[in-house]
Amino acid sequence: MKKFLLMCLLLLFGGQRSSACPHLCSCHSSQVDCSSRSLTASSLPSSFSAGTSELRLHNNLLTTLPNGLLDDLTSLRSVSLHGNPWACDCGILYLRAWLLRQPAGSTSHVGVNCSSPPKLRGRLVAYLTEQEVLDSCHYWYCDLALASQVCLLVFVVVQAALLVALIFFLKRFEKVSKEAKRITEESFTPADGQRENEYMPLKP
Repeated sequence: MKKFLLMCLLLLFGGQRSSACPHLCSCHSSQVDCSSRSLTASSLPSSFSAGTSELRLHNNLLTTLPNGLLDDLTSLRSVSLHGNPWACDCGILYLRAWLLRQPAGSTSHVGVNCSSPPKLRGRLVAYLTEQEVLDSCHYWYCDLALASQVCLLVFVVVQAALLVALIFFLKRFEKVSKEAKRITEESFTPADGQRENEYMPLKP
């Protein structure tokens, strides 16, 4: 009996959680409005109610959508995604695939344009070819490789500068040590040795 009550409570609270309005969004019935809230891919709600029929994500700062975000929304009829700076690199693959699965009369793809890279700016995400997406991935990897090489070059230059400075200070220290030794030897003359012997007490 206790197990049965526990299961009922879990189902009750689980259902309430799933139908709750996401943080930073406003909800009316099955409509979820997250538009014009400066949302990014990291601040976007991680999930939406399965009963959502209309989702508004336009006029934000979205560059990509998390994989699987829209897959469980079986009641979804419309999504507005325009007015976002979509980055058409490897991260756009999920959104492109989702748009391509939509019915012919769907308008979800309208206004979903690439903002980067430069060669794809203004292109509709849904109309990108697979080769163009793969090339954009290579573009991103090339930028990363170039940045890595620049960082490596800076690291090598800094290490070389430190090595040169260390050699300079070692030579400087060696020169100062030799000079100090020479001065010490010159200050201890034979006359000083004789003067010390004159003051030594005679042994009986």
